[in-house]
Amino acid sequence: MRLAVISDIHGNLTALEAVLADLEARGGSDHLWFLGDLAAIGPRPAECVRRIKAFADAAAEGEKKGTFRAIRGNTDRWIVHGTRAKSAGVDKAEDLPNLINAFRNMGGAMIWALEQLSYEEYDFLRKLPGECDLQVPGYGTVIGYHGTPGDDEGFLTPETTDEEAADALLDREGRLGIGGHIHRQMDRSLSIGGWRAINVGSVGMSFEKPGIAQYGVFTFEDGDVQVDLRGVPYDLEAVIADLKAVGFPALDWATKTFRRT
Repeated sequence: MRLAVISDIHGNLTALEAVLADLEARGGSDHLWFLGDLAAIGPRPAECVRRIKAFADAAAEGEKKGTFRAIRGNTDRWIVHGTRAKSAGVDKAEDLPNLINAFRNMGGAMIWALEQLSYEEYDFLRKLPGECDLQVPGYGTVIGYHGTPGDDEGFLTPETTDEEAADALLDREGRLGIGGHIHRQMDRSLSIGGWRAINVGSVGMSFEKPGIAQYGVFTFEDGDVQVDLRGVPYDLEAVIADLKAVGFPALDWATKTFRRT
């Protein structure tokens, strides 16, 4: 049985199509998960949501029923509810302009993404759950989350201690935890709790490899799992040109975010 996991598309349709083509070329998957941050910041939020919703609709009944799951990420929640990232504020006068710019850029990006969505697409984001899971015969429970279980802004990174990582997973049962949010790929076996913690990276906005669309394929066989953390090149400069063409309101900020400059 094969599970494909995709996360952090961020409105980057070019990168999403590159990943879907790569997955199809490899024979597809039996189950498909999307772990949030589907729409915001890239030039094609509505198109990305429609593409993902089409998978959901196709798996709503018949032989594919139960093979698709999508959950929300923090930016999906921000779009739907108008909330923004947690901030500790600043304690120096010279830092206030940067805080204002950060709020303006992210706030503008969320509002613009919302403006591109139909109500049907907005409602799809609104109804997304926070987590998903899968019972794999002969292997056990696999869970999916955006940041950490119960917190779509939580961080489980390569630098997180085993104690902190085990604590983040403490209230869940399973063997394999798969997340997104950090825009970096990761494969860790924790010394506490028996968990293997995977991060599939970001399709649309890799922080470690700009211009590479990242995702993961998990193959379960004979009580074990083979993990393939993949990276697919795509035309990043075409995405940046598309941001300009669609009139994205924080173009310089988004360009630097995608390029990691």
